[in-house]
Amino acid sequence: MSTRHDTAASPVKGGAAPGRPPRGTASASAKDREERRRKKLSRRWQRDMRWSPYAFVAPFFLLFLAFGLFPLIYTGWASLHQVELTAPTDMNWVGLKNYTRIFDDDFFWNAARNTLTIGIISTVPQLLMAMGIAHILNYKLRGSTFYRVAMLAPYATSIAAASLVFVLLFGRDYGMINWALDFAGIDPVAWQDDKWPGQFAVSTIIIWRWTGYNALIYLAAMQAIPQDLYESAALDGANRWQQFLHVTLPSLRPTILFTVVVSTIGASQVFGEPLLFDPNKGASGGAEHQFQTLGLYLYEQGWINQHLGRASAIAWMMFLILIVIGIINYVISRRLRASS
Repeated sequence: MSTRHDTAASPVKGGAAPGRPPRGTASASAKDREERRRKKLSRRWQRDMRWSPYAFVAPFFLLFLAFGLFPLIYTGWASLHQVELTAPTDMNWVGLKNYTRIFDDDFFWNAARNTLTIGIISTVPQLLMAMGIAHILNYKLRGSTFYRVAMLAPYATSIAAASLVFVLLFGRDYGMINWALDFAGIDPVAWQDDKWPGQFAVSTIIIWRWTGYNALIYLAAMQAIPQDLYESAALDGANRWQQFLHVTLPSLRPTILFTVVVSTIGASQVFGEPLLFDPNKGASGGAEHQFQTLGLYLYEQGWINQHLGRASAIAWMMFLILIVIGIINYVISRRLRASS
């Protein structure tokens, strides 16, 4: 009887199931994945911190390019051409002719003088009144919040509504101002026909609209002055007026400079008030151009006379005036910082 010998077959190479990896290898793999995930998040966080601020400010720059820089460049290009409003795409190169015509244009210089005088008449009393109002509101008053809101109400009022109200007040035959003058024994004044009365009336509208706005700016600056300065001045025997002269005004020097520059820029761009104060509601600034400003003259050349090239040159001249004002502001501010 033969005996059967079974021998175990040798395992085929690669056919056996893989064994369980060691515990240390699995934990190292998990750590590697976690480390890669952290590095990925770190790079994402770095990109976010680097580019997010640019994304936040991008809408402003896009709007500035579309409505600020492009019109400025296009206006400068149009000022070197003869362009009419009826055919804005037909440009004829004239070089600096539009600018040289400005220097020989009596109406331009008349508008520049009117802009200067209206700016002085409106800015100086406006800032002085704003300073006085802010000084009063700086004290503890009952209902001070109401007064501060009331100061800002004229600024929030429409230019058209305010100008129409002042037209009624300064009317020659029916205005309340002439009624008060007649009651005092003074002859009626032709506010809309004479030069200086017309400029004074236009300046009154500007003063009424912007005094409260500047008063709130001065008030905010006054409240930032340390009270220790006032206490020290009081201990030295200074009264309220001396404290105002020697403590308040020196502390408000940068704020005063800011309001002067902003008011000057605003005065150089006056448009709505003289336009609506004109009885003919035109851009001539009265029958004899007695209160026509640079803004009105630009509008008259571009939209009434339809000379876009000349209007563009006037716009660039106004821009250069603003640059000069900015340079003067920079020089004065540097001297003030050096002196302080």
